[in-house]
Amino acid sequence: MPSPRHDSLINLFRDRPQLAVEILRDLLGQELPATPLVRLENTTFNTRPSDDIEADLVVVLGPPTAPAHAIIVEIQQDTSKDPRQLARYAAALWLLLRCAVTVIVVCPDARTADYYARPIDSGLPGYRLQACVLGPDSIPVVTDPQQAAARPELAALAVMVHGRERKVVEAFAAALAELPDDHAPKYYEYAYSMSAPEVRRLLEEIMTSPTWPVYSPFAREHYGRGLEEGEAKGKAEGKAEGKAEGKAEGRAEEAARLVLLVLAARGLEAPDDVRARITACADLARLEFWATRAATAQTVYELFGEADEADR
Repeated sequence: MPSPRHDSLINLFRDRPQLAVEILRDLLGQELPATPLVRLENTTFNTRPSDDIEADLVVVLGPPTAPAHAIIVEIQQDTSKDPRQLARYAAALWLLLRCAVTVIVVCPDARTADYYARPIDSGLPGYRLQACVLGPDSIPVVTDPQQAAARPELAALAVMVHGRERKVVEAFAAALAELPDDHAPKYYEYAYSMSAPEVRRLLEEIMTSPTWPVYSPFAREHYGRGLEEGEAKGKAEGKAEGKAEGKAEGRAEEAARLVLLVLAARGLEAPDDVRARITACADLARLEFWATRAATAQTVYELFGEADEADR
């Protein structure tokens, strides 16, 4: 069964098919036809009367009537798939489209990348497939915020494989501040879902820390504004305790907004009862817990753990 990382990687390539072309050309040195026409193809193709073949993603260069090159994108997190299956994919798609076919295998860990980088003997004389493999060694360490902003897809991949280096996550977080408001939550979700738990924690720490000077658009607008409103309220009351109380209320209010924003960015609509429960919560730790779960929950009700239900 596909994992959240698998699904996020596929969505990253699906949202921007040109990324597969750029990786092959720029990172892996493959020659591809020079054409501005790049489209997604149906991922299920067959060679009747054979069984249907289901690839992760198929990208085609050129017009539908005369395809110039096809790219099969496969996400592999382990060595469970028989490499010969990749040769079968390429042969079947070649028979269907009658154009050159390249297989790119995206592997988050080095061991898996090495496994699929070996030449694949199909069993047919003269047919040996050499897949192009994008592994940790092929993904650059992006520590320049400007470079990360210019290539947010590549920056998200860098967080996935190099995110234990704090500068990589800091560059990604700074880059989000330069993206359009509707793009930043999407790339944040990609990086978060694809990363290991320790990288997720570092990402959360950087993105929510009041000492971090650069926020993503959604954090700067909502979380940061809550801090400012809390401080303003405390100053107006003229007492230190009022300021502390205002900051706490502002953080809770904006943390609730962040939970709802992450849900909305993932296409999960919060019913009135769920929205009321989130906005009424004043427990910052619980809201941060809900925000973390919002990044991977399949339904809005998965936000609430057993401890939450016991308190109801």
